[in-house]
Amino acid sequence: MNRPVRPHDTYLRTYTEPEVTTLLRELHERGKPFGIQWGSAHVNGATIDGRLLIAFGDTSLATLLNLLELLRETSRR
Repeated sequence: MNRPVRPHDTYLRTYTEPEVTTLLRELHERGKPFGIQWGSAHVNGATIDGRLLIAFGDTSLATLLNLLELLRETSRR
């Protein structure tokens, strides 16, 4: 992993709801072998300073991206 995405990285504002929904689908697929499943996770429409929140504890998009990167690294090994 290069570096974790920080919650205040400005490029996070460029993600759209359909893009985040696609990332959540990837999380569901990559997370299955590890028991990481949030079937109810979705973009909840709320934002903080222009950044979308994900509805599994109102997690930030940065958290989702960091978790996905960890799962991607695991599958590359």
